[in-house]
Amino acid sequence: QVQMVESGGGLVQAGGSLRLSCAASGRTFSNYAMGWFRQAPGKEREFVAAISWNGLSITLADSAKGRFAISRDNAKIAVYLQMNSLKPEDTATYYCAASSLGGSPEQSPYWYGYWGQGTQVTVSS
Repeated sequence: QVQMVESGGGLVQAGGSLRLSCAASGRTFSNYAMGWFRQAPGKEREFVAAISWNGLSITLADSAKGRFAISRDNAKIAVYLQMNSLKPEDTATYYCAASSLGGSPEQSPYWYGYWGQGTQVTVSS
């Protein structure tokens, strides 16, 4: 069983940065792939970034490339999303997710079996 709690969201001006954290609990966290998704009002949940259990495989959405970075610290049982050069269109609730499935992390939300409650990110223009 894995439980996750996101933090680090907030209000930031366009061009600014935020670092989201996801604290996980569970003995097997180090074996889980982790991902970040976001959902804006009236829109579907959207893939942002994912990282394999060992950190060797990273996938970023096109919208995140060059601006966002995902990392994890298995010793601290945490995964992070560093977001730079934020834009108003990045405004959304951001969720971390975990998957016990093997292989490279997927972009589909259905691949992930565990989800946090979300943290709000608002980027003002």
